[in-house]
Amino acid sequence: MKRELPSYYPLFLKVASKRCMVIGGGEVALRKARTLLDNGASVEVISPDLCTELNRLAETGEIAVQRKLYHPGDLKGALIVIAATDDHNINLEVVKEANRTGILVNVVDDPSNSDFIVPSCLRRGDITIAVSTAGRSPALARKIRARLEKDLEEEYAALALLVDEVRTEVKSQGIKVNGDDWQRALDLDLLIDLFKKGDSEKARTLLLSNLKALQK
Repeated sequence: MKRELPSYYPLFLKVASKRCMVIGGGEVALRKARTLLDNGASVEVISPDLCTELNRLAETGEIAVQRKLYHPGDLKGALIVIAATDDHNINLEVVKEANRTGILVNVVDDPSNSDFIVPSCLRRGDITIAVSTAGRSPALARKIRARLEKDLEEEYAALALLVDEVRTEVKSQGIKVNGDDWQRALDLDLLIDLFKKGDSEKARTLLLSNLKALQK
């Protein structure tokens, strides 16, 4: 019988400098803590025992740690919490407090009790592609991401910065460009090829020329 799962609204959440909590001290908790750290979060871990790398992160001050079992009230002030213990009952207690206090909660491998799930992500600078299977198969999401990595070359990071600069430039010149015109002007294959050849200035000239031609 097909397992019913909720429909998810995709979004990117700013966690920089926000208190984000991970309940659990194992390798799964470590992966979740690292991802939060990579995005600038203020990470706090609650667990009586920590794996080696979480201990190192605590010793270097990269994460805050409460070396104890979770108790109701521990989540106060958190933006999000990830329950990553191997104790189902503790995870459910975390869910209850999060739901009661309006904190977004994720329970590892338990989407039915989660407000959000964490997708498999591919990044190239400021470009992020997130792949999700609504919790049905994280392994498949990772496989799809790996395939996309072959197509999304490193030059796309530089292209994103260039497009932002050109957007600012055309605005300063009073040129109004709608979304459809941007789509027509962005000749991705040619622009990426120019970046590969190290000719970013020619890429800028080409993009500006394409945009201005569409205004005629």
